[in-house]
Parts: sequence; C-alpha cells; structure tokens
Amino acid sequence: MCSIMGYCGDVELDVFMEGFGRTVSRGPDCSCVVDTGHGLLGFHRLSIMGLTAEGMQPFQLGSSYAICNGELYGFRTMRDELCEKGYDFRSESDCEILLPLYREYGTGLFSMLDAEFACVIYDGEAQSFIAARDPIGIRPLYYGYDRQGTIVFASEAKNLVGLVETIAPFPPGCYYQDGSFVRYCDIARVDEVRTDDVEAACSRIRTKLVEGVRKRLDSDAKVGFLLSGGLDSSLVCAIAARELGTPIETFAIGMEEDPIDLKYARETADYIGSHHTEVMMTPEEVLASLEDVVALLGTYDITTIRASIGMYLVCKAIHEHTDIRVILTGEISDELFGYKYTDFAPSAQAFQEEAQKRLRELHMYDVLRADRCISVNSLEARVPFGDLDFVRYVMSLDPQMKLNIYGKGKYLLRHAFEGTGLLPDEILWREKAAFSDAVGHSMVDYLKAYAEERYSDRAFEEARAHYSFAQPFTKESLLYRELFERHYPGQASMVDGFWMPNRSWEGCDVDDPSARVLSNYGASGR
Repeated sequence: MCSIMGYCGDVELDVFMEGFGRTVSRGPDCSCVVDTGHGLLGFHRLSIMGLTAEGMQPFQLGSSYAICNGELYGFRTMRDELCEKGYDFRSESDCEILLPLYREYGTGLFSMLDAEFACVIYDGEAQSFIAARDPIGIRPLYYGYDRQGTIVFASEAKNLVGLVETIAPFPPGCYYQDGSFVRYCDIARVDEVRTDDVEAACSRIRTKLVEGVRKRLDSDAKVGFLLSGGLDSSLVCAIAARELGTPIETFAIGMEEDPIDLKYARETADYIGSHHTEVMMTPEEVLASLEDVVALLGTYDITTIRASIGMYLVCKAIHEHTDIRVILTGEISDELFGYKYTDFAPSAQAFQEEAQKRLRELHMYDVLRADRCISVNSLEARVPFGDLDFVRYVMSLDPQMKLNIYGKGKYLLRHAFEGTGLLPDEILWREKAAFSDAVGHSMVDYLKAYAEERYSDRAFEEARAHYSFAQPFTKESLLYRELFERHYPGQASMVDGFWMPNRSWEGCDVDDPSARVLSNYGASGR
C-alpha cells in the first residue's frame, strides 16, 4: 500500500521518524527519507508495480522530488508520450511519471490522472511543496500545522499525533499549493443528467465495471479477492475470474456460530471456480481485536468499526498465510446504487442528494475501513466500483432510475449482469445484507453486550456529557469514542460524526446504523 509523509519545513529527523515510523506496516519492504533542503519527504514501500530497487521513492527530477501512494492506471501510455518528449525512466513504477507530468503540466496533471493516489511533490525550482489526493479519497492523506505553522502531510492520522495541533483529512479531489487548497475535481457533481433508458444504462454499467476490474488486475505482485457472498464482491470476483481465465484466490470470514455470508461466498466460489478460503472468528477474537481496530482506523464511527473487525481479521489471515499483496474489494457500490435505507428516499432528488453526500464523505467511512484494515496487514486495496469513469457515469444517470421502484434494491446493477452467466441468480438477486451483520448477527450482539456490561445507565450519561462534538448516543458508541480518544486525543473533528441513515426520512429515524432495525430488512442476511 505504501506510506508517505512530507514535513514542509524545519524538523529534527528523530521527531519526523517518530511519527513516520507508526505506519511502516503500510510499506514494510523498504524505507527512505530525503532532505529537500526545505523539508523532509519520507516513503515506506510496499512493492506492487516495478518490483526492482529502481522503483523506490522518493523519485527525483533535477532538484525536485515526489512521493506517491497510488496506482496510476494507463501509466504506460502516458510514459510513452513522455518518452517522446525526451524523458527517461529507470523503473517500471507507475508513479515515476509524476515529476515529468508536473514539469509539463504543473498542477493540471492531477485532473489528467485515472488513478487512486495521494502524493506530495517538492518543486525544487520554486522551493515549494504541492500535495494532492484522488477525487474519491481512496488513498488516504491527512494534514496539520505544527506550532511554528509548518504544514505536515501524512498517509494516516496516527503519523501526525503529537506533531500537529489539529489533524484533518486532506480533501479528496483537491491539491494544495502556496497555502491554499484548490478543488480540481468534484466527483459527485453532475453537470448534465444522462437520458439513457434502462437497457442502455445497464449495458454501459456492465461495460464500465468490467473495465474497472480489468484495470485493477494489472499488478507485478500477487492479487487476491475478498468475497463476502454479497452482490458487489461477488461481481468483482466473477468478472476477474472471467478476465483472467485462471482460478483466482478468494477469502471470506464469518462468526463460528452464525456465519450468514459464508454459504453464499462458498456458492459463488464454487460457481466461478476460485481457490476459496474461509476464516472463522470467535467472540473472544472480536473483543480482543476491538481496541487494535479502533487504533488502526482512527475513528469512533459505529458502522465503520463494526464492519472493520471481520475485514481486519480476514486480511490478517491473508497476510500471515499467503504471499498475496493486492486485494480487490466491493466497496462504493452502495453509495452509487443505494442502501437498504435509501428505499425510504422521499424523491429522486433526495436520493441523488444523499448519494452525493455519501460519495463526498466516503473517505472518512467505508473507504477508510478498506484502506486501514488491508494496509495494516501490508496489503494494497483496489476498489473497482471506485473507477472514476464508472462513478461519473452512474452518478450522471437520472436518479429516478436508481430509486427502488423495481421491488429490488440495486436493480440497475443486477440487471446489468442478468443473463451473462457471471453469477447464479441466487447471488445476483440476493437481498442486501450489511457486512457487519452478514459475518454473523452475533458479532454485533456481542459488541453491544460488552458495552452494556461496561457502563451503568448513570455512568453512560455522565461520560457522554464530556463530548460536545459527535456526542455518543448509545453505550456502544461511548465505548468506541473512549477507545478513540485514548489514541487520538482531542481529534474527533477529523471524522464528520456518525455514518447513519438519513434520520429526516420517514422510516429512518433510528438509533442503530444496522439495516436490521429498518422495516424493509426482510430476507436480508438470511
């Protein structure tokens, strides 16, 4: 996955390394720090593209340097064009093209990239720093200012604890230059609504998602797949298996006593012919891993923490027992096509506004979950549903088409692959179940029970009153907030509150983010 850090001013090396060393698991292969003369740039490498030593960062061009945690799709074409302009390349790393692109196009390069990335560039001629992040925020980047007012960038919030006063997520789709943040892309904005009919839309959805998966199979390191048995991950796995023409390696996790999703994951794996591994987790493992999960995530959000426990444990097993380095996942589909709670959207416009809001916030929730659970285990996450071309197209569709007017959520996505033979109908048309529920309803029940035992009603009311921002509203949320404050004291504002259904909609005014509490849960998770 790699980790980057840029301190854009004077700092002692040991102070820099104390913060930078906290994310070595993101890039355990090799580490390097360079002094630009005006600040330090650091890079922990996880070798994925261009596995030789020449692919090590920071890259240098003249007096300029660049560090990047990213995957730049289509980089070979761009590299060929740069070669025609006289640039030489010494590695097969995709990120080596950044400095030549910057020299040719300046900050205009960021809108040219088909990529998930976070980068920091030191411009040696201007003696200034530039930083940027991809439009969805799939790759993490945080920033803050030290006591001297120097800005510091880093892959994770934990890098900055103790170095800066306030930690904030770097805004997706923006670049920083000369003290200002400039938006180069608002991926959620729709300038023109597409008028495609259902069949045309589904055809394009199918084509674009297949291309999104195909791009993300390009790796010099071994690739694996998380397979929950739900629609989204099953589609990614099925497309990849067909594209590669060889058995892929898939992984699923569930609670020992009630692993709801495992049977569906196994059915999908058998159907696509993957080499499938099941990981079982116990109540003891869930509770024992809880603080580690909160610490690695840097959040107190209930939904994110619940869904991270299973993902963290399955990725831990992949890291410990395989030589896989890249993991494809099914995140971001819900934000585009709808959740169980968006069935309650009062209008097409309300659905679209909710989708835009969720897409802009993703980097603090589901995308954060996937990145941290995977990267802490020295793996790289790739998210085909986050393909920029795919996202732009789905967001531009008439939201009336995306409402659940068909009696089945995510109808467009399901219908797009109907009749292709990629998946059995039992999986393609299976009801949505949230990952934190589908690993086993008992997991969430154990977490709630643990919190209930920990706080009396009086202790809960007294403790929650200490927090004015994102005040805990259940004993479980108080437990998570106290664990968060232990590792990120006073930094709650770097998360935009709780990921909950839209409480202003009828049927969604609930105190638990699980779809189980909604009236339309029905056959989900069974």
